[in-house]
Amino acid sequence: MTNIPEIFGSMVFNDEVMRAKLPNDIYISLHKTIEERRDLDITVASVVANAMKDWAIEKGATHYTHWFQPLNDVTAEKHDSFISPQKDGGIIMEFSGKELIKGESDASSFPSGGLRATFEARGYTAWDPTSYAFIKNNSLCIPTVFCSYGGEVLDKKTPLLRSMDAVSAQAERTMRLFGYRDFGRVVATAGPEQEYFLIDRDLWLKRRDLMYTGRTLFGAKAPKGQEMDDHYYGTIKPRVMEFMQELNLELWKLGVYAKTEHNEAAPSQHELAPVFTVTNTAADQNQIIMEFMRRIADRHNLACLLHEKPFASVSGSGKHNNWSLNTTSGMNLFKPGSDVGSNKLFQLMLCAVMRAVDEHQDLLRISVAGAGNDHRLGGHEAPPAVISMFIGSDLSNLLDCIENGTVYDKVSRRDMSVGVNALPQFKQDTTDRNRTSPLAFTGNKFEFRMPGSSHSIADCNIVLNTITADVLCDFADRLEQAEDFNAELDGLLRETVRNHRRIVFNGDNYSREWAEEAERRGLLNLRTTADALPYLASEKNIALYERHNVFRRSELVARREIILSNYAKILNIEARTMLYMARREIIPACAAFETSLLGSLSARAANDLPGGRLSKLAKDYSALLEELIGRTDELESLHARIFAFPDAGERADYCRDEIIPAMEALRETADTLETLTPSTSWPFPTYGDLLFSVN
Repeated sequence: MTNIPEIFGSMVFNDEVMRAKLPNDIYISLHKTIEERRDLDITVASVVANAMKDWAIEKGATHYTHWFQPLNDVTAEKHDSFISPQKDGGIIMEFSGKELIKGESDASSFPSGGLRATFEARGYTAWDPTSYAFIKNNSLCIPTVFCSYGGEVLDKKTPLLRSMDAVSAQAERTMRLFGYRDFGRVVATAGPEQEYFLIDRDLWLKRRDLMYTGRTLFGAKAPKGQEMDDHYYGTIKPRVMEFMQELNLELWKLGVYAKTEHNEAAPSQHELAPVFTVTNTAADQNQIIMEFMRRIADRHNLACLLHEKPFASVSGSGKHNNWSLNTTSGMNLFKPGSDVGSNKLFQLMLCAVMRAVDEHQDLLRISVAGAGNDHRLGGHEAPPAVISMFIGSDLSNLLDCIENGTVYDKVSRRDMSVGVNALPQFKQDTTDRNRTSPLAFTGNKFEFRMPGSSHSIADCNIVLNTITADVLCDFADRLEQAEDFNAELDGLLRETVRNHRRIVFNGDNYSREWAEEAERRGLLNLRTTADALPYLASEKNIALYERHNVFRRSELVARREIILSNYAKILNIEARTMLYMARREIIPACAAFETSLLGSLSARAANDLPGGRLSKLAKDYSALLEELIGRTDELESLHARIFAFPDAGERADYCRDEIIPAMEALRETADTLETLTPSTSWPFPTYGDLLFSVN
């Protein structure tokens, strides 16, 4: 039996290891560097590097790598061995402080949005001491930031760390206004729930669309989908359970608090949720989770799909980002407490988030933008593109009281009873949950349900931290100058509720009525990535990020270019894959079946047998095949023009307006033909094969 406490974190150079391996003065100095955000002393780095190297070699490591997160939603690493040659032809194992704190990478080969030209290759990686080093694949992985030769940010970790500093500073400032002193520091925390699909790898290898794009570009609905609700929380199948058990063990070794696992709503869909931790660590660990999901799936002859919508007819996969602010002394700033009516700090924090979300709907939508997520948003448990907040009836009553200046009447939590005496009594929550809301308050945190399964959670947490920091800064400026703090606070709360309550909606976000109501309220409805991205580098948003040192103007413009460029590149690959599958697989298979149909008609006519209905089937089938060929030609013609537009925004608009409709039209015809073609003649596995093959 595995001793879980013994293996947990065994492959991590964590605080316990540092305490044991480092001299006490070095350990204390490093801790101060981390806690107080000081510059790192090279002398300290040299001692830490040597201790890291010795520990890693004890664990079987032969190489080290600076592990970073460039602007492509995956991680990057370049491996160097510890060996250093000696004059006598031998080697010693070395790792210096300089090698620990700084590395060099080719900055022009990663997405840069124009910040780096091909001939401007130099880029730097720099150790992030706030993230623990770890070992995987016999390499010591050192979490680092990544920047260009000129210092421009080219990764997701750096702005995340900056945003965390920003929100910490303003939240701490706010707490001091309320008289708090001994609370340590305020840190942003996150707990991302990761959804994914597992399908048989042998079938995956027969689907070029899954191999090249991560989603099915063709596929008629299976006879059974998720309509029976029998997969959600259902018994986990043995093969999947074996995968989950191995995944847990590998993640626990790396210090990942993998906690909850279950079947999700769609067939072959599952979820893993870790325990909350500091946001920077949570972002690092979520990247590790996705990598290990794919790797371990391979060992079980499974394919792990992390696309937001791998199958058209069932739920897509998201990444629910649970976000909160906590002090290092153990206080949660989003916890209402037993008397929320008098908890003015919580009321201020709630109002700050409400105003931040209302004023920056565009940034929250952009933080989850991508071609894949555009397919997912708006149904099957994924929120729509319209940003809103769910806070429940209890907190809505609180807002009423704040706005009207009345006394809040505490909601009593009634005992729940299901009518069976032997069962234990428990208290009902004061508010329900809303699975259609983009951002829902869930007791002591906000659950942002919009991120896609493949996304880095750094993106949405950068936004949540920065926009909240900005509002808290404005609140603190006002309250610090107040002659009567309590009167000013009450007025500030009332003003915020009146001006920004439009963002609160507790109903069904899927309903047509809400879409109409949201429009009346003046809320944005940025349906696609191409619709949303022009807002990213607006003057308002540039000023916001520059105020809090999260992004420079040039960095924000570059990110807009990268996302727009990736959007067009993804659709280019998808269109090419569709054309390949249509020309080389679907059309030949359908033509062969058409020949078979016509042969059957000829045989019937020769034998004087009735053939009216078969003749109609053949005519309809032939018409559909002709339509398929025509729509393939149309997509091919449109696809040839994708890169005729030099501007990334124009390319994205063209893909949205021309390429996507042509792809959808081609798919519609092909999927209809699939339902009329014998399964033995169809050229690749169907939805039924893919979704129900794992036992």
